Amino acid sequence: MKSELLKALNLVRSEGRPVALATLLDDGDQWLIDESSDGGASEAIAVLTRAAIVEDRSQIVDCEGATLFIHVHNPPLRMVVVGAVHIAQALSPMAARTGYRVTIIDPRGAFATEERLPGVDISNEWPDEALRRMKPDLRTAVVTLTHDPKLDDAALQVALSSEAFYIGSLGSKKTHRARLNRLERLGFDKAARDRIHGPVGLPIGAKSPAEIAVAILAEITQARHMAARVALSQRPAV
Repeated sequence: MKSELLKALNLVRSEGRPVALATLLDDGDQWLIDESSDGGASEAIAVLTRAAIVEDRSQIVDCEGATLFIHVHNPPLRMVVVGAVHIAQALSPMAARTGYRVTIIDPRGAFATEERLPGVDISNEWPDEALRRMKPDLRTAVVTLTHDPKLDDAALQVALSSEAFYIGSLGSKKTHRARLNRLERLGFDKAARDRIHGPVGLPIGAKSPAEIAVAILAEITQARHMAARVALSQRPAV
């Protein structure tokens, strides 16, 4: 790899942006490609490379009669959980095992401790402040679990203004309707409110904290792969 490309790749990765290095195996030509730049590559190479970024999978593909190796360098998946509750204790290790960097936000210091939540990042900031600092992106899932509108609604307002691919909130259908009404009064339109998965998790009849955590992670997994399929379906044909 040329030193200029290596420097550019390291810069993009340090900024936490999805990027891929496309290499023609026949002659060694290389291009650094992301959503905003094709790096001088042909349209066909750029389309295939961006599709690989969305799929989150490095791959070898045929392109214009040549063999193209696409090395994807996506930032880590992130899961931000508001509320250091029992569900969070079950959800965090499962999410970590499936590739997420987990952050638990809870200003209640007695709940958000390393003893209760080992191996995750912990923030005792107010949820909206923490989320603004974290800047949820297309590889971020946000889940609110506190049942306290002062905490959950503050987080949801920031999440709905972000590119987070998944937003979910714990609570009954009645609680969720009240939540949506509050957000409507705050100026969030129906399209924005519809982004919230509530009650959170797939409807598998979950009862215990561990079962609810399974339902939440399953729904997040479904949403991530669905988003990838939608993005791929919108790509122009090569």
